Amino acid sequence: MENKKTEIDIILPNYNSWEFIDKTIQSVLKQNFKNWRLIIVDDFSDIKTRKKIKKYEKLQKVKIYWLKKNKGPAYCRNFAISKSKSNYIAFIDSDDIWEKNKLRLQVQYMKKNNYDFTYTYYKTFGLKFKKVVPPNKFNFDNFIKNTSIATSTMIIKRQTVKNIKFTDTAICEDYYFKCKILKKIKFAYCLKNYLTKYRIREDSLQSNKLRNFYWIWKINYKYNKLNFFQNLKSLFNISLNSVKKYGLK
Repeated sequence: MENKKTEIDIILPNYNSWEFIDKTIQSVLKQNFKNWRLIIVDDFSDIKTRKKIKKYEKLQKVKIYWLKKNKGPAYCRNFAISKSKSNYIAFIDSDDIWEKNKLRLQVQYMKKNNYDFTYTYYKTFGLKFKKVVPPNKFNFDNFIKNTSIATSTMIIKRQTVKNIKFTDTAICEDYYFKCKILKKIKFAYCLKNYLTKYRIREDSLQSNKLRNFYWIWKINYKYNKLNFFQNLKSLFNISLNSVKKYGLK
């Protein structure tokens, strides 16, 4: 690995995920594509969580950065991107799980078609069990009406995210990051395989949805420069698609 450029850097921000983090990391270690590096940025987690991930520090393909105060997921992801030197960047959240062929199939798909940005089908688990089939491709105008690109399904060419950062909003920082990329390129493309398991937790349900919609409204107005009616249309369609994906609760 020392003499060969890493093909994929995998970015994993972690904060107090002691219940789930082992399964997430194990799903990365079990990948049948081997030319990767896992960059974990621990956001000043509790001791229980730090003990869980400390044991992975000895692995050559795992690099852990320990923050000395809590800075939020946007900072963690930006910090990890700044440390990346790979051809591609993948993202995984600390409670999600990949199928073992996720990286291999997705990188093959990207290379074959020379795509800059791809995502996949995914299954939800935890409090809800659904199969989510996003559209075949997204541009910016599509995405602000249907946010069905799960962050843990994404792989992006590193050069594509050069000079693009996660904005430090209270939540939904990944929504605007995807918006910025889709303003830069024509399309993101879907690989039609269920390669990611996306965990639905209590804080993903209705009360948090309302908070998410509030922040998407703010991001659309402040950063995406949508007028009132464009913003209303965006939120209406996002709400409709959310119900189709996950139901009313």
